[in-house]
Amino acid sequence: MYRFCFILIFLVSCTTTVQNKKVIGKSFPEVEGETLEGKKIELPKDILGKKTLLLIGYDQDTQFDIDRWLIGLDQKGFVLNVFEVPTIKGWVPRIIKSKINGGMRSGIPEELWKVVLTVYKDADQIINFLGNTNPRNARAVVLSEEGKVIYQHERGFSVSALNQLEQFFPSKSNCN
Repeated sequence: MYRFCFILIFLVSCTTTVQNKKVIGKSFPEVEGETLEGKKIELPKDILGKKTLLLIGYDQDTQFDIDRWLIGLDQKGFVLNVFEVPTIKGWVPRIIKSKINGGMRSGIPEELWKVVLTVYKDADQIINFLGNTNPRNARAVVLSEEGKVIYQHERGFSVSALNQLEQFFPSKSNCN
């Protein structure tokens, strides 16, 4: 019986690889997530009017990459709207999402909970939109005020990719 359950969970949890796609100029799909504070947010609807950086991760190992993005953004002094978007596919994770979210809360400082937006139900929409080749790499996606993708980088953190964000976001040193 236990063996059958393990095999069933393994089969349901397996993901299909979707080739990465260039989506510059396309509208981000309508998806719903919940912050670690418990607030429901619909992307891109609830962020319209503000350029927003989404740091999207498909795998728990992506957290290291996302942390490097966040440290780099802080060191550069960018003034921006940003969400960390763990994107977790499958019905099993949806069933145990309170346990998964609790685990994330235990490892993420409470002041950041409002910007960690976990997407379960609509994970497939994000994966099908962006692709998931090399799922351990964070995806950095900048959405325009209208919810269209104006920048994307799917190869994980790099200093040159971080520097490219200067064209979209001011830094504190450039603000009056």
